[in-house]
Amino acid sequence: MKVKVKGSHVVLSSVLLFAGFLIAFSYQLTSDNSYPQAAGDSQWKVEDDLRNNILMQQSVNRNLTEELRLIQAEMSRVEEEVANHERRYFNLVEDMDKLRMLTGAVAVIGEGIEITLDDAEFIPDDQHANNFIVHEQHVQKVIDELLVTGAEAIAVNGHRINQNSYIQCIGPVIEIDGNRSFAPFTITAIGESEQLNLAVNLSGGVVDQLVQDNVEVRVEKKNDVLLDPFYEEGDMS
Repeated sequence: MKVKVKGSHVVLSSVLLFAGFLIAFSYQLTSDNSYPQAAGDSQWKVEDDLRNNILMQQSVNRNLTEELRLIQAEMSRVEEEVANHERRYFNLVEDMDKLRMLTGAVAVIGEGIEITLDDAEFIPDDQHANNFIVHEQHVQKVIDELLVTGAEAIAVNGHRINQNSYIQCIGPVIEIDGNRSFAPFTITAIGESEQLNLAVNLSGGVVDQLVQDNVEVRVEKKNDVLLDPFYEEGDMS
């Protein structure tokens, strides 16, 4: 049986074919356009995550920097406190050393000066011999001048002088802390030798006064002076 194809069928077929083509093309176009959009969304999410990570890391860094600043400030405070303790300790030790030297508790060595006082060799017949010998006030005058000038330690005939020392005259003999000494009296002091020498030799000073009292005086600067500690009477027995 033959089927007769009418013109309307051909037209309808053409329309349907064209419509199918349009539908397929539209689907393809939609598919092609949706991929770039999805790719763009994914890229934006990656960038946003990176940005958030960077902001978080910057916040962490700021916190760590502040903690480091606080730690450094605390370290500086502790170091300053330790330095102050060390300075106070050093000053305390220095003061204790000076006190030991002044009290004669320790031996002392250093530069200094040696002053020797001796009785006059010539005594006029019309003068009393007592006016030509060394008395306790002469020795005390020299000691006082040396202390004022900055002597760190003093000894008389090897006997160390301290803050409780006493000197008294018993005829031609001078007693120092109960120890008897005879002329000549050697007064040794540790300190700046030039300064001590200038002080005792000032015009009208100690040396001139002693000479006027008929005391023979010799002054000598020393580079190395050793003074033993103070010994009370009976310590050496």
